[in-house]
Amino acid sequence: MLPSHEDRRPRLLLVDDEPTNLHVLRQILGDDYRLQFATDGPKALQLVKLQKPDLILLDIMMPTLSGYDVCRQLKAHSQTQDIPVIFVSALSETGDETEGFEAGGVDYITKPVRAPIVRARVRTHLSLVRTEALRQSRLEIVQRLGRAAEYKDNETGMHVLRMSHFAQALALAIGCSPEWAEDLLHAAPMHDVGKIGIPDAVLLKPGPLTEAEWHTMRQHAAIGAAIIGEHDSGILQLARSIALTHHEKWDGTGYPSGLRGLEIPLAARIVAIADVFDALTSERPYKHAWSVDDAMAHLQAQSGRHFDPDLVPVFLTLRTELETIRARWRDEAPEPALEDCLG
Repeated sequence: MLPSHEDRRPRLLLVDDEPTNLHVLRQILGDDYRLQFATDGPKALQLVKLQKPDLILLDIMMPTLSGYDVCRQLKAHSQTQDIPVIFVSALSETGDETEGFEAGGVDYITKPVRAPIVRARVRTHLSLVRTEALRQSRLEIVQRLGRAAEYKDNETGMHVLRMSHFAQALALAIGCSPEWAEDLLHAAPMHDVGKIGIPDAVLLKPGPLTEAEWHTMRQHAAIGAAIIGEHDSGILQLARSIALTHHEKWDGTGYPSGLRGLEIPLAARIVAIADVFDALTSERPYKHAWSVDDAMAHLQAQSGRHFDPDLVPVFLTLRTELETIRARWRDEAPEPALEDCLG
């Protein structure tokens, strides 16, 4: 016997204390969506706990709990706060709509409803939900690839977390937009993903590398860029740029392309400082941790040589914030899931 075909249509919860109104919405939406129904606020909240809907159409004037109250309760809990709520109400004053948006609603439809309007609004907000889900999936892929590199190297995931947050802090301090700084936070963990392609005999060698081995090791920048691939925009484009260029140096002596000064992308110049600072101040099997003072003195000494001379002074002013980040994600602390730390 063949398994039954899974119904993949979006699930909607329709909430109204008037059965006639629910019947109207059922006629409008029943062919395209899986529908659940509730005639009061408590029942709606119970249904949401049992099976999370993709979207809720919610009446306002109901006994026991108003639609505003139901929406506020949904938005107060992490498991339900991302469910889009469209208010459907006979209340049509501007103040009513304003209160609905302040309660957390994403849209407001006035009764009597018109079928084309209801269908269009539902499609629009479900499309936004799918777009956000796709963004989250791409972000998780980035994070997982970053973690894959850790399994090849002897550095801990805490290093990836610390240096990513260092990079975000520096980006904000120099005036980058919060949105770009957050993208940098999520892209930075992939800076060494190319180490996946480096033989263990080279990557994990306990002693100094030969010139030939250094040549092999330096390939990880280009390998990382190839793994991430070409992208028009977004986090993956930023991650590729960082992977390829974070070992370039301000004076042109870096690799793989010998870029100089402002030829090096800003994200890579930021990550270079964050990466080296954390590497220096971290204990490794082959070295002792440097003090923060010594690491900062090294950054100053290499300003204008390895590092962007305009970025180093700003980074040094962030010492208190850097210490907070280091304390939060210590190497000896239980390692959290990467996605829980880069949100």
